[in-house]
Amino acid sequence: MLAGLIFATEDAEDRAGTLAETLPFGGLTLIEFQARLLIAAGATQIVLAVARMTPGLLGAISRIGRRGVTVDAVRTAAEAVETLHPLARVAVVADGVVTTGDTVALLAAERGDTLLVADDGDDRFERIGVSTAWAGLALIEVARIKDVAAMPHDYDFQSTLLRIVAQSGARQIRLPKSAESTHGIERDSQALARWGNAIVATLMARPERWADRYATALPARLSLPPLLARGAPSWAFSLGAAVAGLGGLAAILSGWLAIGLVVLLAAMLLATIGHTLAWLRDEALPARLLAVAAPGMAAASLLAVGGATHLALGWALALGAVIAGGLVERIALAAWPHRWWSSLTAAPIVMLPFALFGYPLVALGAAGLYATATLAAAIETLIEKP
Repeated sequence: MLAGLIFATEDAEDRAGTLAETLPFGGLTLIEFQARLLIAAGATQIVLAVARMTPGLLGAISRIGRRGVTVDAVRTAAEAVETLHPLARVAVVADGVVTTGDTVALLAAERGDTLLVADDGDDRFERIGVSTAWAGLALIEVARIKDVAAMPHDYDFQSTLLRIVAQSGARQIRLPKSAESTHGIERDSQALARWGNAIVATLMARPERWADRYATALPARLSLPPLLARGAPSWAFSLGAAVAGLGGLAAILSGWLAIGLVVLLAAMLLATIGHTLAWLRDEALPARLLAVAAPGMAAASLLAVGGATHLALGWALALGAVIAGGLVERIALAAWPHRWWSSLTAAPIVMLPFALFGYPLVALGAAGLYATATLAAAIETLIEKP
């Protein structure tokens, strides 16, 4: 099993009395972000090595626990040994480390004691050789922590553990060049906020299909850093998406097709932003609901346009487009989609130019034909798979 050991002992450089690990980082605290990376790498237990408990740390511990892992706080190496499973592999995260999931996964895939090292050019990294410094991540056996527990208690836990692991002949792997710009140690609140917003923006999903990628995901990603910096709540975007979505559907049913579709597209963007904020903050239920809100509104736009025609043909075209679009969404989970493929998000965009000139049946036919063509291409892709 994999466990995580995160050190949270140092104060922020510009906030006296505040632990650096509890500083805001991409909508979370730094320690929550580190825990999320460890959990994504397979950790089932998170142990926090702390010097003192603070309200911010207690809140972070509670939120980390909601992700379905065991969370414990310890003050000494002896307490850590008692808490950890004796056969666990322990991923160690130094105080103030900023990194990415790829770097943590690289280390977690190793076997035996391993240190992530970098060139000795950053004075925030602890030196372990003539020209080598510890980059703040390690993978160790519980036995190394037992060695620290056997030493006098006035030793610094993190530094002593590092020395013992380094002297035991641990393997050293170098921090990849590609990761140098997204890896470091930081305890300044403003620098952490900037760094966190930039890293979290890169974590957002980049859908392959054009409508999902450019109509919702890209604007959401661009708006994320200022929203995180201001602490924007996800519920505000959920409420905005609901109001705009209902307003857009009402406009379509009232005969204002083009205006309604534009408002619905705005509602879908708000839902995407709200989903991202909820996902970042581990708001499980809002994240699940908002994940299906945008495609749900797109499907509703098809049915609304069909209803606005007041014709059986309009309803038939709308239902056919919704069914084809739904099948495309299912198949896209099993087949790697191409950029040109349709999606439910694409439906209001495809219909918009025809709605502007007052051709709702043509709009529905175009959306349905596009979804059907994508469905046929997706089926062929699955058939051709070896």
